[in-house]
Amino acid sequence: MRPGSRVSGGGTAYHVMVWRADRRAILRDDRERDDLVECVAALARERRLAVYAWALMPNHFHLLVGTASDSIEDSIRWLLSAISRSREQARVLVPDRYDSIPCTDRRHFIEVVRYIHLNPLQGGVVPHLDDLDDYRYTGHSALLSTVPRDWQSTEEVLARFGRNPGWARAAYRKFVADGVLLNAARPAKRG
Repeated sequence: MRPGSRVSGGGTAYHVMVWRADRRAILRDDRERDDLVECVAALARERRLAVYAWALMPNHFHLLVGTASDSIEDSIRWLLSAISRSREQARVLVPDRYDSIPCTDRRHFIEVVRYIHLNPLQGGVVPHLDDLDDYRYTGHSALLSTVPRDWQSTEEVLARFGRNPGWARAAYRKFVADGVLLNAARPAKRG
């Protein structure tokens, strides 16, 4: 299977990326971000979709989700439809493209969690890792318990970092901080 292809099936975790075909902004302000968070929460509650990681960016968003019964396509179509229903007719900025990539093993899963949660920092939406800890438009803050999200599947992620919740949060936070250092050490891309 090639990366970026759409996949479906039950019992798998998927890294989902959603954007508009023209790459324009889909989230202009906190009200629109809050609406999208509510749509994701409703998806988690009503569709029995596990949401492990997520991050909202101005022109796209990421989800790491698990599905037990519904196909990922059905769940994402439901989400995109919910987003369009929540928008005013005069300002429809509904995303219309997505890709889903299966997470194939434990290491890939936690790397995707880190990648998604570092997106607002890497994209300049928040200036520092400490700011990311309290940022309400990513699942990182829920994993650290600074912004509670009863619909986010935090236990499943934290269990990969330890049995004790406090230690697991500290190990997860260090893992994310190590990702910042890894990205800083990589040579800049040209062109």
